[in-house]
Amino acid sequence: MSAETLDRPASAAVRGVPRWRASLHRAAPALGLFAAARLTGTLALALWAWHVGRSPRALLATSWDSDWYIRIAAHGYGRTLHWPNGMVQSDLAFFPLYPALVRAVTTVLPVTGGTAGLLLSWLAAGAAAWGVYLVGERLYGRPTAVVLVLLWGLLPHSVVLTMAYTEPLMTAFAAWSLYALLTHRWLWAGTLAALAGLSRPNGIAVAAAVLATVACELWRRRGGVGGRMWAAAALAPAGWLSYLLWVGARRGDPLGGYFAVQDGWSSRFDLGAGALLFVRGMLKGPTQFGFAMALVITAAGVLLFALLALVERPPLCVLVYTGVLVLIAVGGSGFFESKPRFLLPAFPLLLPLALALTRARPRAAIVVITALAGLSFGYGAYLLLFAHMAL
Repeated sequence: MSAETLDRPASAAVRGVPRWRASLHRAAPALGLFAAARLTGTLALALWAWHVGRSPRALLATSWDSDWYIRIAAHGYGRTLHWPNGMVQSDLAFFPLYPALVRAVTTVLPVTGGTAGLLLSWLAAGAAAWGVYLVGERLYGRPTAVVLVLLWGLLPHSVVLTMAYTEPLMTAFAAWSLYALLTHRWLWAGTLAALAGLSRPNGIAVAAAVLATVACELWRRRGGVGGRMWAAAALAPAGWLSYLLWVGARRGDPLGGYFAVQDGWSSRFDLGAGALLFVRGMLKGPTQFGFAMALVITAAGVLLFALLALVERPPLCVLVYTGVLVLIAVGGSGFFESKPRFLLPAFPLLLPLALALTRARPRAAIVVITALAGLSFGYGAYLLLFAHMAL
């Protein structure tokens, strides 16, 4: 089904209705399923947390990186922790847009930083699900788009989408930027890519998608691209580069300062050498369940990317965006247990599975989705309540 075929009924059937409202109407079933999945997962976590005497709100709002973001929102940058093993954890490793938004919300509303972070994440997750739907609908039609959104909400580590983390925010900017590229809204694509780059380190994947698409158009038109395409190409990496240069200037090393900060967290890009060493050590003896799950999920991500690239062959922007995210997750060292979270914004990885479930018999699809739901709800509670590892 072509993009033109998808657009015609959407515009003809709701003449006089704003495009955004029409798209929201089409996405409503997918958004309802996504909300039901995440609310059920949150309820399962809350019941388990209350059973063991823990606060569900504290788990969602202040666990791991959430605490760093909330502190930055309240006090600004400047916190550094020195550990006996040599790690030097500076809050400069965390990109600024999310804590800035948290601070803005606490300025306007009488809520704490943790509550503001949760409100932002939940709203961003909804906006991301809407954007994911539109990308899926544009590429493969409405049924596949609905399944795609549901699968994204039922990933084993999708509990992150209801936490005070940055993945929902970045995915929202990324999905809408990809949709803008697919519909040739160049300035929107570049602006949203810049905002994604201010949200997370791997937000550079969105800029890469914009730059690759513009370069492809440049080649196809033999250099005759319009000013809006050039503006999109200039805007796309601006957010990511501006923060890296700001951290570098603050550290006295404009080009290498940010990477030195990441190195202090034992986080660096080494083409997967560190991850392979970790996996080899993990396979030699007993290991935590979370590490084993991280390995399985990451391997599944690589396999799904191969299916996406070789079988489905999506548009260049979708392929580049997803490929850069997979490369960063697989090729980075440090915090092996966080690799599934790094892949959370890579929703196009789920397209092969969404297409397969759309074509499958309803009973088989229901069995698969039910199994994924059980895994998601149980594993999400495990990660926050029992896993002694960073999320």
